[in-house]
Amino acid sequence: MTSDLFDALPDAPGNPQPLADGAWLFPGFARADATALLAAIHSVIEAAPLRHMVTPGGHEMSVAMTNCGPLGWVSDARGYRYSPTDPQTGQPWPAMPSGLRKLAIHAAERAGYPAYEPDACLINRYIPGARMSLHQDKDERDAAAPIVSLSLGLPATFLFGGMKRADRPQRYRLAHGDVVVWGGPSRFVFHGVAPLAQGHHLDVGGHRFNVTFRKVT
Repeated sequence: MTSDLFDALPDAPGNPQPLADGAWLFPGFARADATALLAAIHSVIEAAPLRHMVTPGGHEMSVAMTNCGPLGWVSDARGYRYSPTDPQTGQPWPAMPSGLRKLAIHAAERAGYPAYEPDACLINRYIPGARMSLHQDKDERDAAAPIVSLSLGLPATFLFGGMKRADRPQRYRLAHGDVVVWGGPSRFVFHGVAPLAQGHHLDVGGHRFNVTFRKVT
């Protein structure tokens, strides 16, 4: 059996895996709803196409991004920030699809964070070779709310470090339908994604979607 076929099998979710204090990996948590979630993602991309944002230092990100919900994360020469409008169109970001919102709320609750209400949803598309360097999510004013991260498509190596960039990160394989939630003592942990390996997923193709939910305000 090939790894491609394995990643497309509708198997049951695995046991939750603690990553650190306040941080959990839920294997296969969203696998049963993956088809509907992918349809929701594509509806957002149709309204607000993916783009490669530029860092304040002038570097184009290898990950293509878009947003949905009341606020969207943007990066340009002015810095990192959240905006209620898409800078390419000047229009509000697409509404957050109810299926995505409900998934984030359910996952946060399972991780011990009740009454979670995300107001920003970042959709990232990784193609082979794309990566995300170690960073902290610290542009949100509400630091009490966790980060919820959904993986769909090709498997990726998630890097989960410590409170300092120099801390050696642990490496976790994220497969189709896996969800990671981190908050509380782990809210500002440095994390990232290693360069995506070549592959083909039967439902998603030759790339990976990462959908990250935040509560900004």
